[in-house]
Amino acid sequence: MLEAISPVDGRYAGKTEPLRAYFSELALIRYRVRVEVAYLKALGREGLVSLDHKQIDLMQQWVNSFSLEDARRVKDIESVTNHDVKAVEYFLREKMEDAGMNHLVEFVHFGLTSQDINNTAIPLSLKNAWENVLEPAYREVVQDIYSLARKWEKVPMLARTHGQPASPTRLGKELMVFVERINKQLSLLQTIPWAAKFGGATGNMNAHAAAFPDSDWPAFADKFCRHLGLQRSVFTTQIEHYDMLAAHFQGIGRINTILIDLARDIWFYIAMEYFRQKLNDKEVGSSAMPHKVNPIDFENAEGNLGMANALCGFLADKLPVSRLQRDLTDSTVLRNIGIPYAHTLIACQSIRKGLSKIILNEEALRKDLQANWSVLAEAIQTILRREKYPDPYNALKGLTRGKAHLTREDMFTFIDQLNIPLHVRDELKQWTPETYVGVTPDF
Repeated sequence: MLEAISPVDGRYAGKTEPLRAYFSELALIRYRVRVEVAYLKALGREGLVSLDHKQIDLMQQWVNSFSLEDARRVKDIESVTNHDVKAVEYFLREKMEDAGMNHLVEFVHFGLTSQDINNTAIPLSLKNAWENVLEPAYREVVQDIYSLARKWEKVPMLARTHGQPASPTRLGKELMVFVERINKQLSLLQTIPWAAKFGGATGNMNAHAAAFPDSDWPAFADKFCRHLGLQRSVFTTQIEHYDMLAAHFQGIGRINTILIDLARDIWFYIAMEYFRQKLNDKEVGSSAMPHKVNPIDFENAEGNLGMANALCGFLADKLPVSRLQRDLTDSTVLRNIGIPYAHTLIACQSIRKGLSKIILNEEALRKDLQANWSVLAEAIQTILRREKYPDPYNALKGLTRGKAHLTREDMFTFIDQLNIPLHVRDELKQWTPETYVGVTPDF
């Protein structure tokens, strides 16, 4: 791992290990074998080739037990053919010949082009990686944020708009903002189909129709893709047009942007001492300054999310564009779809670690609120408007705008000078920065 070029396979190899089953070269070859075998089985179900249960079980074993040695054999064949998908075809032909299934040899990859395999295997691997790794990672982050929101639901906190003191809020509600935003984006992602291309050399199933003109090949292809949990793109060129794949990566980018927003907010709250971090005596915060406890988890997350989003944006922009019926630019790009997943997974783990280390410093929140009685100007001028007091906005503006450390006594002195009924004065005096937090829906 010390010789790895990319940190996702080097420094962070332990964090990204679950993704190897979907995005490694071994995984890609395994998924290609899976699609080729599924295609042969589908031909058998349609009565176009003769397959008995023993042969079907044997082929499925090739998929289920596909090993590193099998992948190496495919790569050996590829070193001769100089074609990765053709190497998978020849590998399966060898397996069939060894098993005495010679009558099936010519039906391996029958009527297909390599992109029928790639544009089925790759979205299938991405779908599985999303469902088994990345979506659960996102939901774990959401659950951690939600748990803290519930824990600190009632804690009053000074809000800051444009970095300046603003109407107070509750810490739990501010965390729920991120819960709601991420959940909505996850729901949107669920609506994006996992699209596959399965239509022969240029999308018309020409060879299939020539060999078996009486078969309903479009219906066959639709059924085949549905069987794998995918949705076939009906009108295609030689390749999938990748529009749905682009939408998927755009959706990931939006979630990651929300997480960047979260990481930066938590970073600022730590800097403001609203949060402290649990200490680990064995860790070093700075090589020169022994006192430092840096918010490294949120900084690590922000960097990795930025890397992921740069790649998500490139994939979304590049993949849907191909010259005429096909050029090869998608091929090398598709080999990198696991990289934004890896950086995102690393970021999710860092955010969870960071959230587990923060400790609420309620004294700092209280101190900040008490130092900013000016934030009650909104409440007071609004109540005065209700009472039809003349020009209350400018009256409060003169008292509070640009005034640092306005105190409770300053506010009460101002209220006592107002020409208003006594019960209204009492109403105005009941508010404090801690109690002026508005209403928040239950969560």
